Amino acid sequence: MACLTQNSKFGELLELVTEKGIDGMSEPVAILLNLAMRLEREDFIQATAYERTAVRKDYSNGFKPRTIKTRLGELDLQIPQVRNGGFYPQSLEKGIRSERALKLALAEMYICGVSTRKVAKITEQMCGFDISSAQVSRAAAELDELLEEWRNQPLGCFPYVYLDARYESVRHGGHVVDCAALIAIGVREDGKRQVIGVSVALSEQEVHWRSFLQSLQGRGLHGIKLFISDDHAGLKAARKSIFPSVPRQRCQFHLQLNAQGYIPSKSMKKPVAADIRAIFTAPSNEEALRLLSIFIEKYQKKAPKLTEWAEKNIPEGLVVFQFPSEHQKKIRTNNMVERVNKEIRRRTRVASIFPNDKSCLRLISAVLMEISEDWLTGRAYLKFSS
Repeated sequence: MACLTQNSKFGELLELVTEKGIDGMSEPVAILLNLAMRLEREDFIQATAYERTAVRKDYSNGFKPRTIKTRLGELDLQIPQVRNGGFYPQSLEKGIRSERALKLALAEMYICGVSTRKVAKITEQMCGFDISSAQVSRAAAELDELLEEWRNQPLGCFPYVYLDARYESVRHGGHVVDCAALIAIGVREDGKRQVIGVSVALSEQEVHWRSFLQSLQGRGLHGIKLFISDDHAGLKAARKSIFPSVPRQRCQFHLQLNAQGYIPSKSMKKPVAADIRAIFTAPSNEEALRLLSIFIEKYQKKAPKLTEWAEKNIPEGLVVFQFPSEHQKKIRTNNMVERVNKEIRRRTRVASIFPNDKSCLRLISAVLMEISEDWLTGRAYLKFSS
């Protein structure tokens, strides 16, 4: 019976396409989406309409009408409901994401200083339907509300937390200044990554970091075993104040880069890099400390500033040896956050200079929210033993 219904609906779809052509695709697409959502509900409740079965998980509970504007035109959809809740058709998720992407595109243009009148004209060309200046402003407001809710969502146990800061140009008091965007990414107990915090302020000094870490703590962040970050003076002081018992792993990649500034001659760069890499890839903390001792002795006379720097800084990159060997490769650097920063940079360079810190926070939050959602629906980043 289900197959018969499907075949008749697809036949109806083909008839509509034949009759109206590509320009009249909104109705056929709506029929296809409605059918896909109904089939998805049947799969969710483990039963077709009116079917009696022992494996049924729930019962159909009618439909909720919804109209979505698309480039094909308005889609009149009937979203299937279930009696006990907990069901939302994934076949519609792409449509919702597209709708959110459109709002984000509008917000990006809006924060970049494009007039609402111009945004309305661009949207008409992009999407095939009119949008007023008031709707553009409303879209930005709706996006702000969504992002504010996401930024303040309750947190839980995150064994590993990556922290980083990046800078964006923002107009402030008639001048262009660098605003610090602080970002926190956590790895949950199920091994999946999640963006757990973002904040934008005029600097990354200790007061900003302290306020940021306090906000994470206030939202329920606990169970942290390790922070992973680069060398931020304000962060170091704030971490000791808010999470004094949690150790920090300094990014080994950035330590390698920092070492280059203390090498007196170009000919020494490759051997020094190789020696530091050997320390970081040692099989144990004891072996790493032994290699560090050899390194200091080797370069003591040729590069005294290098050895002085290494003796003080390299041990901060060896904290990783206290953690499971299967985790060490992914917690010894901040490279994962650097990849996130590249995606943010790809989007923010369109704006070039933000009109205020609020608009900067809006765009960065939107990008991070999308990244975080993808992570949570994807594979685990790390595996934790029971």
